[in-house]
Amino acid sequence: MTTEVHVPNDALRAVRIGLRMSQDDLAKALRRAGVELGEPNDASKRLVQRWEAGISRSPRPVYVRALERVTGMPAEALGFAPQVSLARVQGDSRGGHDMAPGPEGVASATAGTESAATAPEPAGANYSGVWLSRYEFYSSGRDDSFEGRHYVILVQHGNRLTGRSLNGASLNPDSPLSLDLTVDRNVVTGTWTEQTARDGYYQGASYHGAVQLLVEPTGRRMAGKWVGFGKDFDVNTGPWELRLMDTSTSKAALERYSIPPE
Repeated sequence: MTTEVHVPNDALRAVRIGLRMSQDDLAKALRRAGVELGEPNDASKRLVQRWEAGISRSPRPVYVRALERVTGMPAEALGFAPQVSLARVQGDSRGGHDMAPGPEGVASATAGTESAATAPEPAGANYSGVWLSRYEFYSSGRDDSFEGRHYVILVQHGNRLTGRSLNGASLNPDSPLSLDLTVDRNVVTGTWTEQTARDGYYQGASYHGAVQLLVEPTGRRMAGKWVGFGKDFDVNTGPWELRLMDTSTSKAALERYSIPPE
């Protein structure tokens, strides 16, 4: 007999914690969003628990739209499978057959599950907590170097680390940062995405790339480099570090760090 293994949705959990919402708070916000969108839903704390536990990986479209309204993020960034349509075979009137799109919003939830479920456990510390993220970049348009700073919450499950900046906790307002990382002993490797402020210099542009960091023996600092593309589609790099500020992810701790870093 095969036992199904559910992979927790740490991305959704990190976003919820970053919004300083309990599971019940998120369910209530989803119900309000449904009313505002003109499509009421029955979101409950139990449903949010199922999503975060990885039991349900493909919310119905009515919930996807409510989630995206509440969080301001696409479903894929919340750890859910991309929303794709089923297909069915139909005649093409020429003796053959074609694929026609099926019902809206039916998604495949199996992609990547096996590899994630069988990923090895990290051989050391747990890095969950609030971290100060700092990176440097050069702006060709302004001919100068600048620094990006965010307070981010990291949530760890096995060897995976999911990070999201806290609301109001970036040096430049309305510039959220996301991290998707993998831990291999003292090496942390993954991807980053930052949505710049609409009224800022980069006018709401979205940037993304890769990052690799080395964890210091204390486990309280990670330092390395980022790689990403620039506005001229050239590949850039620069230093990046994470410093542990608080191992707690309690509501009180998150409130303390929901401010722009100095």
